[in-house]
Amino acid sequence: MAVLGVDGWRGRWVGALLDGRAVRLMALDDVAAVLAVPDVELIAIDMPIGLSETGPRACDEIARRRLLRAGSSVFPAPLRQVLACADYVAACEVSREASGKALSKQAWNLVPAIRSLDEALGDPPDERVVEVHPELSFRALDPAVRDPKITARGLVQRLTALRTVMDVDDALAAAPPLVPAVDALDACAAAWSAARLARGEGESLGDGAVDSRGRPMRISC
Repeated sequence: MAVLGVDGWRGRWVGALLDGRAVRLMALDDVAAVLAVPDVELIAIDMPIGLSETGPRACDEIARRRLLRAGSSVFPAPLRQVLACADYVAACEVSREASGKALSKQAWNLVPAIRSLDEALGDPPDERVVEVHPELSFRALDPAVRDPKITARGLVQRLTALRTVMDVDDALAAAPPLVPAVDALDACAAAWSAARLARGEGESLGDGAVDSRGRPMRISC
């Protein structure tokens, strides 16, 4: 059965449907569309799922240490209380009160997508959906992936790594219009992680904690 890797893209989602070596890129309008992709064993999504209410998640801190120079790509996940905030100022006030620190602008920009995912997962949450981070996936796939993804060197490193496990060139050639290359490759990396997690071969970073809605606070790769 196929697996799905998913990366955020301008209020929408890029999906990479992987079955063996064959991979197909998809433009998905919302989380409902992501969850509705048929015959998918596991969905690996680059978006926080389990959310702390008191401070940083252990999985984010471990991921930043693991990635070293690329650790800045791991934004601290917002606190669960922030999902109810109407604007950035309110979100910062809530974050300061609960944790002593304001919310980063980057994390605030992710809140609409995090909120929609949180609502769609339901209670209990859909166990097919796991949180991943593409930089961790690429590093697990090939430690030679070191340069930033927006650079020429970084692009070649990611393509070289993905070509060993999937027909990524065919997927890129048939990608939906306007899908950026970096998001497409991140979705493919997430799909690779989904495939190995489905085989029981993946790794999960975190301290085993779950949040108040029963979502695990972990990042898998």
